[in-house]
Amino acid sequence: MSGQQRIALFIDGANLYATTKTLGFDIDYKRLLKEFQGRGLLVRAFYYTALVEDQEYSSIRPLIDWLDYNGYRVVTKPTKEFVDSAGRRKVKGNMDIELAIDALELSPFIDHMVLFSGDGDFRSLVEAMQRRGVRVSVVSTVTTQPPMVADELRRQADEFLDLSQLASRIGRDPSDRPQRPMNENGDRPRPQPRSPALESRYGIRQPQDDELDI
Repeated sequence: MSGQQRIALFIDGANLYATTKTLGFDIDYKRLLKEFQGRGLLVRAFYYTALVEDQEYSSIRPLIDWLDYNGYRVVTKPTKEFVDSAGRRKVKGNMDIELAIDALELSPFIDHMVLFSGDGDFRSLVEAMQRRGVRVSVVSTVTTQPPMVADELRRQADEFLDLSQLASRIGRDPSDRPQRPMNENGDRPRPQPRSPALESRYGIRQPQDDELDI
């Protein structure tokens, strides 16, 4: 039997997006996998995000598809609309339950859980994993004001990894992006506008076609 620790990554897409946006860099998901493959036997890499199903085209779909074909187990569900007490339309897309169930089911087969989230709601999950003998690392940041990680989650974790210190190893290098082709006037076409609502709600920066590391 290999002496390598068995690792699983659990990425809260919405939370990771908000954190990296605050820190000012984008994740290179190939480099992220490589980083943790170098730390042990990577059993699974889960990515969780909610999707708007009633749109004709979702601009985050290319990235979701790429992750699904390149080493990630992507878990999605459609968002739900509701009207709050003030009559305002709201959209809900929380993936906490799905992440928690997958982690608990996988706990007998891993030694180390790496949770990419700062959400304090995961503290109980971290404690439950530790009771099952799984070491838990939480990846977020305390370098922002306010910090992006809940204090109770950070305290519960066996190890805290600050994303600001990982940026040089898992961040996307802007120089790696291919140049956009020029049009007939010698100008580079402007990128299509992004949807701020999608970016803020669903936790993933909407990539332009030339930004997908495929």
